[in-house]
Amino acid sequence: MKLLASLALKDLLRERMQLLCNVAVLAGVLVPLLVLLGVKNGVYDALIGRLLSDPAALQIDTSGNQSFRAEDAEEVRGWPEAGFVTLKTRSLFDFVNVREVGGRGKRDAILVPSGTGDPTLDGRTLGPGEAILSAGLAEQLSLAAGAEIQVITQASDRPRQLALPLTVVAVLPPERLAGRALLTDIAVLDMVEAFYDAYALPEYGIAQGRDMAERVADFEGMRVFARDLTLLAPLQTRIEQRFNIRTEARTAEVAGVLNLGRNLDLALVLTASVASIGLAAALVFGFWSEVARKRRVLATLALMGLPSASLWVFPVIQALACGLIGLAVSFGLFLGAARVAEALFAGGMPEGQRLVTLSPVEIGIICAGVLVFVTATALFAARAAARADPASVLREGAA
Repeated sequence: MKLLASLALKDLLRERMQLLCNVAVLAGVLVPLLVLLGVKNGVYDALIGRLLSDPAALQIDTSGNQSFRAEDAEEVRGWPEAGFVTLKTRSLFDFVNVREVGGRGKRDAILVPSGTGDPTLDGRTLGPGEAILSAGLAEQLSLAAGAEIQVITQASDRPRQLALPLTVVAVLPPERLAGRALLTDIAVLDMVEAFYDAYALPEYGIAQGRDMAERVADFEGMRVFARDLTLLAPLQTRIEQRFNIRTEARTAEVAGVLNLGRNLDLALVLTASVASIGLAAALVFGFWSEVARKRRVLATLALMGLPSASLWVFPVIQALACGLIGLAVSFGLFLGAARVAEALFAGGMPEGQRLVTLSPVEIGIICAGVLVFVTATALFAARAAARADPASVLREGAA
């Protein structure tokens, strides 16, 4: 077997023109497919990355003035599609004033219920008595992490304003949280709502009002995040059906990107299938003609003592060698084409995002697939070599 492999490789090097033709056929099919796959990956990853960088793409908000209890939020948290879940108070009471403790300046802002696990926080933790500010609010008040602030609100029918102390633990970049906003625990928003509903809050110096023990916590809505983009639509549908309400989410945009990915995959599969048929035909006829031209050589090897049944190894070894060389040439040309494409179109991609990308797994699958493919096509020619009668072949040559 070692001798046969050596002879096959030496014969392949001697027939350089045939080797170049086979390599050219492989590269002519592989390089365009590699470029298409790489561009598809780059563009799709950029679109998905853009969605994932915006946590609002996973967010579902209930619409209108609904009625939810803490038990409803716990139920939704238990669903496999749901990630972070928090209740929302009445939107009428979300507008507050914010100032630094001891400071004179203050700015109006929107309170947003949040907590640890909220995708908007980008992995940051947020506990009771803590707040995370938008970049716009922090800049206008000259605040940074560690600052002590007060959330201030007042009502015309209350003798005193409510001032809730909070500690700033982080400031989010503008792409994470726009405008003047403040993320904090739902308990803070609930306290603001209780103040407007005329309940007494003696711990904050508001003694007049109804007893908080009589209050039944009721919330206007929920703020829910799906675990991933593929679960956004099913989660939105489930919430609407369970509570018989309307919700708002970027479902259409997310579905459009996901459908684009599936359509690109389908188009790539169809293109690769058509190209594979042509490649298979070219390789089968190429290897077949090579075996036909070398029938006398193979017959002579058989008469020298090599089993006829082992002669199929000869064209298979040559096919594998062509496949390896073809892969090397194809990936070399692909890298060159990728650099040219990056130079021409990289300006239209997000910062740090490449236009043409192939993962190690994809490269491994492509290489294995090509080697299996060329081996399979060579086997058709190898069967003829194994079935040939050496004596008959030599007699035909002598005649």
